[in-house]
Order: sequence, then C-alpha cells, then structure tokens
Amino acid sequence: MSDRTRVRPGVPHQRTRPAWARPDPIDVLAQELDASVAGAVHPDEIAALLESDGLSDDQIRERYGVPDSFALAEQLYDRVPRRHPEPDGPPPDPWRVSLLACLLRGLVFALPGFAYVLGAPLLAGPSGTRTLLAGALCGWAWNQGLAHRAYSWLSLADPTAARHCLLLGTPAGMLLGTALAFAATDPGHPASVAFAAGQSCYLGASSALLVLGRERVLLMALAPMTVGALAASAHPLPMYARLLLLLTSLTAVAVLGLLEVAPAASAPKGRGAVSDMRLPPRWGSPRVRAKPRIWGSEQPQRRRSRTAAKGPRLISSLPYALFGLTTGALVVYATLTDPPAEAQRSALALTLSMGPAEYLLYRFRSGALAALRGSGTSRAFRRATARILARCLVGYLAALLTLALATTTAHPAGLLALGVVLWTGLLLQSFGAVLGATAVCGAAALAQTLALLTHTGRPHTVALAVSAMAALAQSALVCGLLGKATAHR
Repeated sequence: MSDRTRVRPGVPHQRTRPAWARPDPIDVLAQELDASVAGAVHPDEIAALLESDGLSDDQIRERYGVPDSFALAEQLYDRVPRRHPEPDGPPPDPWRVSLLACLLRGLVFALPGFAYVLGAPLLAGPSGTRTLLAGALCGWAWNQGLAHRAYSWLSLADPTAARHCLLLGTPAGMLLGTALAFAATDPGHPASVAFAAGQSCYLGASSALLVLGRERVLLMALAPMTVGALAASAHPLPMYARLLLLLTSLTAVAVLGLLEVAPAASAPKGRGAVSDMRLPPRWGSPRVRAKPRIWGSEQPQRRRSRTAAKGPRLISSLPYALFGLTTGALVVYATLTDPPAEAQRSALALTLSMGPAEYLLYRFRSGALAALRGSGTSRAFRRATARILARCLVGYLAALLTLALATTTAHPAGLLALGVVLWTGLLLQSFGAVLGATAVCGAAALAQTLALLTHTGRPHTVALAVSAMAALAQSALVCGLLGKATAHR
C-alpha cells in the first residue's frame, strides 16, 4: 500500500468526491439568492448585492471561476427566471388627495373677493380699477414665481431654505405691487393706492401660507371680512366698520404669514434637512465594466450637497411667473368685457372652480399611474391616458358650468373656453411643461390686448374665439406630451 492511500491510525478515512459529482457553486449561490435574483431587473443590481455581501473579485474567481462580480451577476441573472410578484394590498398611490381639502383651497381662493365688496367705496372710477389690476397682475406673477422657488427648496427637503426664500421674496413682491399700483393711479386717489397696497400685502402673505400648507389658518383669518361682507350685502355698513373688518383680516393674515416664515430668520444659513438625507442608489451604465455608482457614496453625496446648498436657479422660476402673468391677464380680459356685477359673478365662478380643478389634476395623475401599471403597449397607454384626460376635463367643465349657472353668468360659453385653457395649462405646468403653456397663454393674452387696443367690435366673440383657439392648442400639447410613458416618471 502506498503512502498516498495508507490510512493513518486515529484519523478517519475521508473519500474525496470527484469533480463531476460536485454541485455547481453558481447553482448553489443561485438557490441561496433566489428571491433577490428573481426580482432583479438588471445584472448590475445583482452585482451590487454581491458586493454588499462582501464578495471581492478574488474570492469570486477562487470560488466560482468567473472573472469578477459582474460576470457572476450575469450568470445568476441567466440561470434564475424572472419573477416579480405583485405587492400585498392595493398599489401605492402618491396622488391620492381629499376632495374636501381641494374644495377648501378653492374656497380660500374665492373668499378674498369679499374684500372688494367692503372696499367698493374706496375704488370709485376707472382709476381704482386700473390700480387694482396693476397690483393684482404683479402679485399673481411675482407670487407664482416665488411659490415655485419655495416648492423647489421643499423638494430638496430643506424647509428652512423655503421659509427663508419666502421671508425675503414676499416683502419685495409687496413693494413692487404697491409701486405699480401707485404708478397706475391718477393723482388725488390715495384711497385706491392704500387698498392696492393692502391687496399686495394679502397676496404675498397668503401665498406663503398656502405654500406651507396652512389653508385652514388662512380660512380662519378671512372669517371677519367674510362675515362683514355678507352683512354689508344685507344692510349698509358705515365706512369705519368696513375699514375695521378689512384691516382685521389683513393684519391676521400678515401676522400668521410672518409667524410661519419667521423661524428662517434665526436658522443658520445653509443648514437644512438635506444634509441628513439618505438617498436611493443609482446604478451606472450596464455597458461600463465598473462598480455601480451609489448616490450615497462620498463623492456624489458631496456633489449633491453642493447643488442643494446652492439652491435652484432663479431663472427656472421665470416661466412660472410668466405663466401666472399671462393667465391672470386672460382672466382680467374675460371680466373687463362685462359690467361690474357680471364680472364679479364670472370671477366668483372661475375662482370657486379652482378647487375641483385641483382635485381633478390629482385624479388624472392617479389614473395615469394606474394606466402605466396596467398597459402592455404604448398604444394602450395612450388610449387609457386619453380616456382619463377626457373624463377629468369633462368633470371640470361640468363643475364650472354648474357654478356659472348658480351665479347667473351671462356668457357661460366664453367662461368654459377659458376654463379649458386654465385647466390644461395647470396640467402642463404640473408635468414641468410650463414653457408650452406659457407660450400659448401669452399668445392669447397678446391677441386679447391687440383686440382691446384696436377697439374691435363684439368683445365677447373675440374673447370666445381667442380662448377657444388657446384651448385647442393646449389640448394638442397635452395629448402630445402626456401620451408618452416617459412623461409620467
């Protein structure tokens, strides 16, 4: 017996299994990682899992006979069939929102109209109308851009920076609106300028409260003015009582807005919640043979921290400000063609409809997300999206028509066409396609301006034609953009 086969005393004899009888180590690993590998959508996802388990390339070459983690990941990806089980319970819907909350916001948008009922004696003559329109258009444009910038900071999980933005931008908008109102006022009408200054103050403070989600607080602050306006419509009130009610609500809104943004004044500059965020992984290109790039790693995290500290660019908020200016101009032109009482009813119906409009915007996003999960082809997704869009738009027009009939609006057709322009514009804006919406609304506002300057006859017909063409143009933009699955990422 040779030394190689001799059994040593006290040592049990072990038979070595031949290579052909041993299980493939990659098959063994595939069984161990079956659930994770079956749910992977790309081999790089498996490679990241292997590296997170501490497997180095040397260990992989020794144990599995492949060059690196990427080669092993491809082997595992090919050997394990894809299985993507449905999650337990209904799928998550980030666009689900309460109808009551949206109706509450619509009510908050409409209640400030009672200020014009109480302040009517201060706004006598065409000079008062020009003063209000100049301040309102400036406020709509400025606060729309400011709100976009504040929301951009909130999307970076930095509420302190958002409050700091509102703390600095709101007073600037108030001063600019007051200055433009003063420039549009004829000499000898200080009451109109004072009312316009209060309007600019309210627009800035209420925008800050709405951005920070304080609709209920704003509603309570408007209660004195609302009750007073309802009382004034039933029984005339003396001038001092009107001023007291206006100043009470204005002071409450201004103080509440200041309290909401005041913490930003004492917070250290550049310190926000974004520095503590844990970011999701992001894989590199599947064709590049390198380790997957993780956004939580040191170098990308520093790069993102620098971007967050620098903040969103100011120029990115300009299209949103222009969108607020152009849509505000369209609303103004729609009311200028009517007598004052008729204009107030049309504005009330349009403002109240913003609550259902916001709710239906959320419903469209929710339905599009469900269509994205349930559609197997791009054509099926486009058809599903078109059906959801048609239902939401018809629902909004039904709500607007009901409000128009309830307020006895004399020209509901023009109001409905303008409603389509506003709703589709808001829909495009919610998907980031604000440039297209701004271009269409700007062209419509320019056409309305030219018609007004040239004293074209039949102003209602001109307004209806302009709004109808703008509605068709924006509907085409919506169908072209939102029929693509990539727009809903």
